[in-house]
Amino acid sequence: MRPRTILYTGKGGVGKTSVAAATARMCARAGLRTVVLSTDPAHSLSDSLEVPLGPEATPAGDRLWGQEVRAQREMEANWAAVQEWLGKLLADRGIERVRAEELTVPPGMDELFSLLQIKRHHQRAEFDVVIVDCAPTGETLRLLGFPDIARWWLERVFPWERRLVGAARPLARTFDVPLPGPEVFDEVQRLVRNLIEMNAILRNREHCSIRLVLNPDRMVIKEAQRTFTYLNLYGYLTDAVIVNRIFPDDVEGGYFGAWLGRQRQHLEEVREGFAPVPVLTSRYFEEEVVGPTMLDRLGEELFEARAPEQILHSELVHELSTEGDVATLRLRIPFTEKAGIDLKKVGDELIVSVGGEKRTIILPSALAEHSPSGASFEAGTLKVTFDDVRSPRPQPERV
Repeated sequence: MRPRTILYTGKGGVGKTSVAAATARMCARAGLRTVVLSTDPAHSLSDSLEVPLGPEATPAGDRLWGQEVRAQREMEANWAAVQEWLGKLLADRGIERVRAEELTVPPGMDELFSLLQIKRHHQRAEFDVVIVDCAPTGETLRLLGFPDIARWWLERVFPWERRLVGAARPLARTFDVPLPGPEVFDEVQRLVRNLIEMNAILRNREHCSIRLVLNPDRMVIKEAQRTFTYLNLYGYLTDAVIVNRIFPDDVEGGYFGAWLGRQRQHLEEVREGFAPVPVLTSRYFEEEVVGPTMLDRLGEELFEARAPEQILHSELVHELSTEGDVATLRLRIPFTEKAGIDLKKVGDELIVSVGGEKRTIILPSALAEHSPSGASFEAGTLKVTFDDVRSPRPQPERV
């Protein structure tokens, strides 16, 4: 039986580790064998659970295990041969050994290796639920498209590279240039296959979803919206948005009264911007959310009558396809009748009005040079076409 996998991500400092730990405790209390693991290099899961954790799953309560993945250990297991060859190549070019070792690991690879633990837990099938406390959104997003690139390398590049390297070996010996040996190719191909398999796990919307954690602050919301768009475009399901640390009503009129008013406005923006994905909320507690008691309070407030391990929303909201210079963005929106559609693009934001409803969508950078040229609405799906502004067509103001 495949475990249910839930990944939490969000801007640093929004409380995603606390939310991940609280979710894990709720799942364990429901009788599910649950592991919560941190792939964030700035590990704080041990502090949150108040249990010392290591690189392997460690008991952290009844039916609950915790794990803080060590990136260095994962790299030694998956990248040693490549690192040795690259290190020697750089050292032979006069680069200091310590600096050479740093340069042999591309940015983000440590997080990538850490995420392979998800695949291992699926293979071992020891747990019913796997909760992942991911690195901040920027790091996580950069890695989501890697398996697609990896598949291209595996199918197109590696077969030719082996032949080219073999043919160049006599010449390399003449010039004393170290070429990669078969163990380097084997290691890279093994890693690529692992990434492709992991990608299949993450895109299985029946068993895996991603939840965004944010605070009701404008800058945090904007970043979360951008993350939301990218997750959808990569084919990863976002089944919930967690708004953490909302001021309670009893601060109204006091020092934090103005903050409360702004948070209420921002909360409406969140519900509008992420619809129809459910938005779960929790208050700013009177003490730090650390340890079993406070984590349980957080979990109960967030999920109320919901089962935290269930898929809370089952459809992708955005889908992007391209053909030539034209891109098509499909948006699933909960309007039951066709109405006039207004489109307006301001910077990287697309403002869509349908009838009395309005949505603001943060567009991916791939559409920065495109402008909306048309729209249609049918069966609950809005289709917006974009033309490259370098070969513009007339842009309708109303369709």
